[in-house]
Amino acid sequence: MAYWLLKTEPDAFSLADLQAAPNSTTVWDGVRNYQARNFIRDGMQVGDKAFIYHSSCKVPAIVGVATISKGPFADPAQYDASSDYYDPKATADAPRWFSVDVKYTETFAKPITLQQIKADPAIVELALKKSGRLSVMPVTNEEWQYLYGIASK
Repeated sequence: MAYWLLKTEPDAFSLADLQAAPNSTTVWDGVRNYQARNFIRDGMQVGDKAFIYHSSCKVPAIVGVATISKGPFADPAQYDASSDYYDPKATADAPRWFSVDVKYTETFAKPITLQQIKADPAIVELALKKSGRLSVMPVTNEEWQYLYGIASK
């Protein structure tokens, strides 16, 4: 099992929206950064866990957990000319962008704020602290256990 952090803007799609989706599951689409795309395409597998991180909001924070419920597949939005995520260079034979399905797992009673994360010397290597611009990033087993422990207190 691998661990991930998925960033989303809560005014566009929040953890509560995921929980309210049919079967508490949705496609995680619209990733348009090649490094993040590679993490999805080459790394994510069914059963992996992901922190859901709310960004571009008053208090950016890890707010809960989702589980990867369907492995990588071509992001359908890249083929939809009416979508904000349309890519005219993408074809069925050569997709450029990939998605996974995620299923709601839990909401943290107390979110782990970006301020807490930045101030915590125990999580120096967390990708969120180093390359916070990515919408998909790996989390090590040690980082996962540590952060999940904070959320469980």
